[in-house]
Amino acid sequence: MEAEIIASFTQFGVAGLVCWMWLSERRASSERERQITEAHTKLIRQNEDHAALIEVIRDNTKAMASLESGQRGLVRVIDSIETRKNVSEHDRIG
Repeated sequence: MEAEIIASFTQFGVAGLVCWMWLSERRASSERERQITEAHTKLIRQNEDHAALIEVIRDNTKAMASLESGQRGLVRVIDSIETRKNVSEHDRIG
């Protein structure tokens, strides 16, 4: 295919060669532009994915902190009940 294109342009001499070189550069430039656009789109998607992941981690951290706080509260209540139980037993014995 390119051989046919080259043959077509060479019949026009140097002007044909310059035209062929220009068209080749435009094609390569178009391909580079497409690759850059694809890479940019991929980076934007990754950025969105990372932002979503960070939000999930943030929410999970809040949930775990809340759970820990609740568990600490339960431990305090249990300790309080245990302390009252021990005081009450001590009062009955003593």
